[in-house]
Amino acid sequence: MAGETINTATDAAGLAAMIARAAEQTGDGKRGLPPVERWNPPFCGDLDMEIRADGTWFYLGTPIGRPALVRLFSTVLRKDEDGKTYLVTPVEKVGIRVEDAPFLAVEMTVTLREDVPVITFRTNLGDVVEAGEEHPLRFKIVGEERQLKPYVHVRGRLEALVSRAVMYDLVELGEVIEVDGVAMFALRSGGAVFPVMPADELDIAAR
Repeated sequence: MAGETINTATDAAGLAAMIARAAEQTGDGKRGLPPVERWNPPFCGDLDMEIRADGTWFYLGTPIGRPALVRLFSTVLRKDEDGKTYLVTPVEKVGIRVEDAPFLAVEMTVTLREDVPVITFRTNLGDVVEAGEEHPLRFKIVGEERQLKPYVHVRGRLEALVSRAVMYDLVELGEVIEVDGVAMFALRSGGAVFPVMPADELDIAAR
């Protein structure tokens, strides 16, 4: 069924069944995330579902208004080697559209752990991750005005886009570090160093 869209007449029933199956895997939320990386179900087509750049989830062109439902779906998200994002259960895999990143980092805190700074992010769906070797930061420069877009790894191949407001707080933590003879604006967290850009480009990107 590659390239096909699931018939909208059966979407509602299929969606409800998927929620029930996912709920069986996630239980009451205390058992952790379901092991979606280990599941290898057949691809069942594309679902008319999209995650917008601002973190809003849409189904059949309408925002999903139940936060608990969105959080449930987020636990069965997986991005595969083909670069596409899917909702995955033990018995089926359906494709969805993601405008930018599936998560949005909406809050940030900084703590010291044995005098080492640790940057912790909270996503719009309740994930909490500490930037470091296991959850690296990634930076893109986009547009003619060369705007900075930071991302933090959440799990699997899934990332969170750091919201604009949080990005400004994040940049405040940066420092200039020499990397291979080049002055780089960089961030430190969890013992790791994340180069952002050449230091002389910072003012342009942060406007």
